[in-house]
Amino acid sequence: MDPFSHPDLAQLGRNLRSRLDDTLDAEQEAARSAAMRRMSLRDRLILSEDRSEVVLVSTSDGHMLRGAVRSVGIDHVVIEDTAMTRWVAIAHIVSLEAR
Repeated sequence: MDPFSHPDLAQLGRNLRSRLDDTLDAEQEAARSAAMRRMSLRDRLILSEDRSEVVLVSTSDGHMLRGAVRSVGIDHVVIEDTAMTRWVAIAHIVSLEAR
């Protein structure tokens, strides 16, 4: 009998493959979480621009701005809604919520 054609080896191979897939999925999720923790506010705004997300921005002077991120500069972001376009200094953003 060929030792490599034993039926238990096939089941063992499937189990090992399943464990490897689970491990790879867990490592990818951990890497994704770590990247999100290291992301700056500017990085998050760029991501919102790429995804064409509508954001809700709270500024240090108490204003709440809602709109789509149209562009992100070194120190500012351009938020556009149906009525107007606003340029906001990133240093004045207190919170950001993507919708």
